[in-house]
Amino acid sequence: MNLHRLLQQREAQGQPLRVGLIGAGKFGSMYLSQVRRTPGVRLVAVADLAPDRARAALRKVGWEDEQLRAASFEDAERRGTVCITDDAPAMIAAGQIDIVIDATGSPAAGIAHVLACCEHGKHIVMVNVEADALAGPLLARRASRAGIVYSLAYGDQPALICEMVDWARAAGFEVVAAGKGTKYLPEYHASTPDTVWPYYGFTPEMVAAGDFNAQMFNSFLDGTKSAIEMAAVANATGLLPAPHGLEFPPCGVDDLARVLRPRAEGGMLHHRGQVEVISSLERDGRPVYRDLRWGVYVTFAADSDYVQRCFKEYGLVTDPGGNYTALYKPYHLIGLELGISVASAGLRGEPTGSPLDWHGDVVATAKRALRAGEMLDGEGGHTVYGRLMPARDSVAGGYLPLGLAHKVKLRADVPASQPVRWQDVEFDEDALAVRFRREMEGAWAQSPQTVQVAPQPA
Repeated sequence: MNLHRLLQQREAQGQPLRVGLIGAGKFGSMYLSQVRRTPGVRLVAVADLAPDRARAALRKVGWEDEQLRAASFEDAERRGTVCITDDAPAMIAAGQIDIVIDATGSPAAGIAHVLACCEHGKHIVMVNVEADALAGPLLARRASRAGIVYSLAYGDQPALICEMVDWARAAGFEVVAAGKGTKYLPEYHASTPDTVWPYYGFTPEMVAAGDFNAQMFNSFLDGTKSAIEMAAVANATGLLPAPHGLEFPPCGVDDLARVLRPRAEGGMLHHRGQVEVISSLERDGRPVYRDLRWGVYVTFAADSDYVQRCFKEYGLVTDPGGNYTALYKPYHLIGLELGISVASAGLRGEPTGSPLDWHGDVVATAKRALRAGEMLDGEGGHTVYGRLMPARDSVAGGYLPLGLAHKVKLRADVPASQPVRWQDVEFDEDALAVRFRREMEGAWAQSPQTVQVAPQPA
């Protein structure tokens, strides 16, 4: 509650938080629009593989050309301008940077950036939830040992969910379920970049006139992004996936407490303390009444007659038995809210969500019957989608994590809707991302209790 006051103090003291951003895409651009209006924070540098794209993004959100002409990181700090570079490692190493934001979306790049931040003592805010889903528990462990903050990105749904879970537990409630909304039908799992636009209602003319990335849009539609985000939430909160993964039940905000309670009590949950994503569409395609497509939620339990009476007295919507209720946030503001993570890491040394253990994993799953010799094309592509499952099941099955299912060749057939296994693909054992993921699998295999059901607060 005091972040703005603390930022104002840093501004008055002439000691702003010095930020470097990696990746000037949509999420990064939204942050760029806000950081210039935030006291106590200075954007020192933007690293992007295409520097001209970074300049264009800065101009688009209101930065002037004279603000973008720093010749070096030192020059940027001295003159209050921004250094634009294509050298992310150099930016991370620069003494003029306190906090790094990774907004690349590349799992392999994310792992490299976090390890560099550990080496150079820079806090890291991970917009790159793809890297977090692939190796976040071990990355967070490394960051802790290095004395830096590793944080999920506020404004993205996982961090907002973590905040709601923390609120409920700190108030003494047991969290029964937490998650987000999305647009979902079972047929979407087979969607490809060639079929995605009709699902969004985009005409060929609209697509031709815009700057749309079909594979990125498809990753939201085919269930992959939901799986990635719920893995992040599971690992940061201890809420566990169901054995079969996400079910995507149709549910509006008025039915959260009724639907997201245990199956034994009339709901659809496999267990108390579960991550789940709800759909804004009924299974026949009709829109859900008062859907939560853009928002996040948490359901929690009274577990006493007195608290149940309080729920009723204060107008909370509950399940028919009165024991379960819910709170929700209807929207998330993506990069416009990212400054909360920057301020929390820089001023309090606290993340806005961070992996505590390895509970959920995302495995590459065949969209259709795949044949040996085919090349997998990763998140949102033509070949695989991401399925959430308990981490212990992923490791026991030898399944290939989605984050490594890009530009690898199959050496065995994989039936439709079945997970791809490590042994089914040709991979580079010396690649940093592969080695780091294998290290995490080995480390957690030595302590299997870390992927079992964690006790929930009373």
